[in-house]
Amino acid sequence: MSFNTHLSSAIKLLILWIIITPLFLLHTSKTVAQGSLEIPFKDIIDNALTLKSPKIETIDSIFFKYKNDSIKMKHFVLLSKNSNYLEGQSYALNALGTIYRNISHYSKAIESHKQAEELAEKTNNIELTILSLNMQGVAYRRMDFIRSALDYHEKALNIANTIEDPSDYIKKGIAVSQNSMGNIYLALKQYDLALVQFNKSLTIEKDLNNKLGLAINYQNIGYVKEYKGLLEDALKDYETSLSYYNEINSQVGRVICNNSIVRIYIKQEKFSDALKLSKSTLNKALEVGDQFYISTSYMNLGWANFTLNNLAQAEENLNLAMEVSKKYGLKSSEIEVHEHLAEFYTKKGNHQAALLEFKMAHDIEKSINNERNLNYINDLVLKYESESKSNTIKALAYENELVKSRLEKNQLALLFGLLGIILVSIVFTVYDRHKQLKQEKKILTLEQDMLRGQMNPHFIFNSLNSIKLYIINNEKENAVYYLNKFAKLIRKILMASSEKEIPLSNELDTMELYMNIENIRFSNEIAFNIMIDNNVNAHSIKVPSLILQPFIENALWHGLSSKKEDKKIEVKVEKNKKKHITISITDNGVGRKASKKINKQKTLKRKSFGIELTKERLENFSKRYTNIYTIKIEDLHDKQGNASGTKIILDIPIHLISNEKG
Repeated sequence: MSFNTHLSSAIKLLILWIIITPLFLLHTSKTVAQGSLEIPFKDIIDNALTLKSPKIETIDSIFFKYKNDSIKMKHFVLLSKNSNYLEGQSYALNALGTIYRNISHYSKAIESHKQAEELAEKTNNIELTILSLNMQGVAYRRMDFIRSALDYHEKALNIANTIEDPSDYIKKGIAVSQNSMGNIYLALKQYDLALVQFNKSLTIEKDLNNKLGLAINYQNIGYVKEYKGLLEDALKDYETSLSYYNEINSQVGRVICNNSIVRIYIKQEKFSDALKLSKSTLNKALEVGDQFYISTSYMNLGWANFTLNNLAQAEENLNLAMEVSKKYGLKSSEIEVHEHLAEFYTKKGNHQAALLEFKMAHDIEKSINNERNLNYINDLVLKYESESKSNTIKALAYENELVKSRLEKNQLALLFGLLGIILVSIVFTVYDRHKQLKQEKKILTLEQDMLRGQMNPHFIFNSLNSIKLYIINNEKENAVYYLNKFAKLIRKILMASSEKEIPLSNELDTMELYMNIENIRFSNEIAFNIMIDNNVNAHSIKVPSLILQPFIENALWHGLSSKKEDKKIEVKVEKNKKKHITISITDNGVGRKASKKINKQKTLKRKSFGIELTKERLENFSKRYTNIYTIKIEDLHDKQGNASGTKIILDIPIHLISNEKG
């Protein structure tokens, strides 16, 4: 950079200092004289709009003590919008979203953070984008929408991890994402996974010396230890967290920690200490105004009174906790209050009321868990199964490299050795092991590819969209019917993916479910029929898992999707040969020739990798049997010679090599 450039920058900074200093002195004198913060805040906004810094640290340093004031932040949003200062507008909207979240107005919070994200993306501001995504995740997590929360935190984390030299603020964003993902695992009672995420976040916060982040992570680590029954260790973590909150003078933090300490005191049977602390904590929670913590404080005060047999006060406070939880949709809090009320009524001898409270707690938890399972657990299982298989493949490849390395090291000694027979034996063993590893790796790869094929994200997305339309159109029975079908199909696919072979009857059931779901998008126009000959016992015949789906998918999308009406797919199972089972899949579609022509004209082409993958799987499957598989494709024509569909004939061996007889 040239001397003139440095001089120009210095002059600009001097001019800005000359402008700001008199204004600051004027603001101070006016503030003292008028006892009002309105005039200096207006000028602070004017200075920020003049500077228009894109850096979030700079904006935060200017507005840090005002960001919990909704009126001032709304004013900043308006003036930033008028001045086309998108970064300032995004910052203020995130601040407003946090204010809304802290008073349990979650829909408003999410709306504000979403607007902030859109503005951050317009300016390509990575720091503000990460902040907006994380704040949306926190709001969804507080509402127990686990899948949505995870999506936003993962997106924020993925963006942050693309930065080669992240700023301190991006590092904070990574810590927030990891902490929140830990809270998601905590909600799912995956305590060890939660602890891993909290410790990762804690390490970053220690490096940054971020006291708020340290307080939050020690608090969450305390939760994990409390749930695992390590009460003394949990108490130490809560007290450490409280010391950090006291350093930064956070009243919300004090409420959070004190509520946790109250629970520990009750579990340690320090009932008087628990009652005293819960009373002061409730007063602090009411000052803060966060309904989530107000509900928790009422509940803890009720619980503490219950332990000391102050039943009237216990009932009053538990009912207040329930009122707040229901009003603001705090499902997790509502479950805990129902459980405490059940204990309360049991102690009073009102077993009918106690049973009702237990039932309500169970029903709410079931509804939350159903949503978590549908929106999260399946994805989690698939993710970790895929990672596990990838790790297995890596391990096999590594073992293969070790074998090669050992052989190379021994080559020199073997050249001068007199043990030729041993050399041949070693080479043969290594070759055989290498071949076996290659085969195992191929099988694992095929299984992975097969699972990815069945769990095609477009199929899942489109299926859920179709079910969503039933919900939007208020077709509740259809929505529930197809949602049950979809859940059953996903479960069957997950179960089948862990098995190399399954009964033919299970395979046919899975295909029928698959067609039920796919048929939604065709307005149920496709007639799908399965016919099994009387001489076939579908329960005793084993076939490779999920082997028919690629053929049915081909018939559906290449044969029938372009046809106007009278759409049919027929699956027929028969035993015409002693050592084979014959499965034919017939459609009355447009035929292969017309399908290829139509596909060439499409902008988005469906590539059929599934058939080749299926052939490889059948080839591996056939190696254990006396005969090999065969696949034959016939083009069907009517009397006039026009294409009238396609027929796949699949001969699968059913007699093992060791079972030649029979």
